[in-house]
Amino acid sequence: MTAYAQSRGLPLARVAVLAGGVVLAVGGLSVLLGVWADLGALLLVIMLVPTAFLMHQFWRESDPQAEQGEMIHFNKDLSLAGASLMLFAFFAHVDELGLTITGPLFAGL
Repeated sequence: MTAYAQSRGLPLARVAVLAGGVVLAVGGLSVLLGVWADLGALLLVIMLVPTAFLMHQFWRESDPQAEQGEMIHFNKDLSLAGASLMLFAFFAHVDELGLTITGPLFAGL
């Protein structure tokens, strides 16, 4: 992943890839285990939106096949970010879920 990030011109590619992996893992586990799942969903958004715009710039591709591949990944990242925002709203605003270990961190926002 670091080589791909470097090829896309990302500064400090290794650090960015490692940090992104940690944020993705912590956010995903938080949602999966139900420990401050609203925070976990926001962490996923924080990772996915910049990834879409920094790593999958389909508008810069000259090869139609590469452009299509990058557009697919761009749209996938944005759709997953949207789903994560829906999870955030669900976990932060629905009382008595029964699906989580802890309550929401952002209750009442």
